[in-house]
Amino acid sequence: MIVLSHLVKRFPGVVALDDVSVAIEAGSCHALCGENGAGKSTLGKIVAGVYTPDSGSVEIDGTAVSFASPAAALAVGIGMVHQELAFCDNLSVAENLCLESLPRRGGFVDRPAMWRRAERMLADIGAAIDVRTRVAELSIGQQQMLQIAAAVGRGARIIVFDEPTSSLSQHESEALYALIGRLRERAVTCIYVSHRMEEIFRLCDTITVLRDGRHVATRPTAGLTRGELVQMMIGRPLDDYFPAHVGGPVGEEMLRVEHLTSPAGFRDVSFSIRAGEVVGLAGLVGAGRSEIAQALFGLDPAVTGTVLVRGQPLPLGSPEDAMRAGLGLVPEDRKRQGLVLGMSARSNATLAVLARLARATFVRRPAERALARGYFQKLRVRASAEDQPAAGLSGGNQQKVVLAKWLAAHCTILMLDEPTRGVDVGAKAEIHSLIDELATSGHAVLLISSELPEVLHLSTRILVLREGALAGELTRQDATQSHVMELMTG
Repeated sequence: MIVLSHLVKRFPGVVALDDVSVAIEAGSCHALCGENGAGKSTLGKIVAGVYTPDSGSVEIDGTAVSFASPAAALAVGIGMVHQELAFCDNLSVAENLCLESLPRRGGFVDRPAMWRRAERMLADIGAAIDVRTRVAELSIGQQQMLQIAAAVGRGARIIVFDEPTSSLSQHESEALYALIGRLRERAVTCIYVSHRMEEIFRLCDTITVLRDGRHVATRPTAGLTRGELVQMMIGRPLDDYFPAHVGGPVGEEMLRVEHLTSPAGFRDVSFSIRAGEVVGLAGLVGAGRSEIAQALFGLDPAVTGTVLVRGQPLPLGSPEDAMRAGLGLVPEDRKRQGLVLGMSARSNATLAVLARLARATFVRRPAERALARGYFQKLRVRASAEDQPAAGLSGGNQQKVVLAKWLAAHCTILMLDEPTRGVDVGAKAEIHSLIDELATSGHAVLLISSELPEVLHLSTRILVLREGALAGELTRQDATQSHVMELMTG
């Protein structure tokens, strides 16, 4: 159905695609795999009309096409579900879903008709969202479902999914898998960009691997092992490892939380973390996981309760006090909360330690560059230059810059909210190794992740939240995926 021939796409300082050719069968689910910066998303965006290739051709059903915009691609039945969300936050769910063709009556927007259309689009994917709610009030997971509803509801016969489950809980991901099954029954062709091995092997018939902008291989999923796929993606075998901090000695109590409560969505939460521990925080989207981390970092003025850092009370509602006490937060939404996108990667990495780098109120640029360069090398940040704007980095490299910022600040208590969201398999292994290294060196880590295998693999203990309250605590020995899911869902 889709034939991509000799595609080349360049951006300033980067060749994103270099002579890539791929054929995709009608009605199939075709995976695009590779490390961050391999060109997967760029290829999907060319199909969906977001980018125009510098050279090469795109054929749909034997006819050469060239799209000037995503609207032109949608007009012939090609939609895209983007990894990075883009909505009019001040408008309602219904207004966003119907924005390109608002129903009218007598020169005015027909709101009842708009609400009904939006409700049908959401019902088609099984999403229970109030269409009158402002998009800004939705969780990241709900916004992702909204984006899927927009693509499916407009009747697309080809849909590009770019990391669609990166913001979804396990429960929401299962709903998406079922939806893709229904789309395939309707002969919709799916192009699926993902780093998650489980869903690639579960959903996709065929896998195309890209590395450094070049086509490596296209293989049927059947008969392909995960080890072979990873080796094609990163060019080397990826050895599994057992976290060194597990079973190791734990030190003093670093953080104690007692009866933490907030209107933001959690109540009477109590737990502690000791030096050398990675404590996992599991729960469905909306259970209060991110809200707890934000409250501990001082971002919730309405929170009540007691927080002790090394036995000393921590004033609530002040990020400055939290940072002085040694707390760092890698937020779930790196673009809105973790980075200043218009600033350089270097400036973002040193943002939390400018006072340490300054002399007579002026930042010592050589010291700043040396500090950023050291952490970029440690985390293998891929950037054309340290001064490259953060907005121009791939999602995985943006996440590494956020991690570099808190490592540079020498935080002893790190709260990691979805630390590997949108990160490729090689970078994910590096981040897992870094978390293990931090715990082994005596840091206390609170790990929030929607990927249960990640939580189970790294955590020494797991706290499970359900509807804003602690539903249980599991030791590593007692924690299984089914046991955690039972506590999460009740």
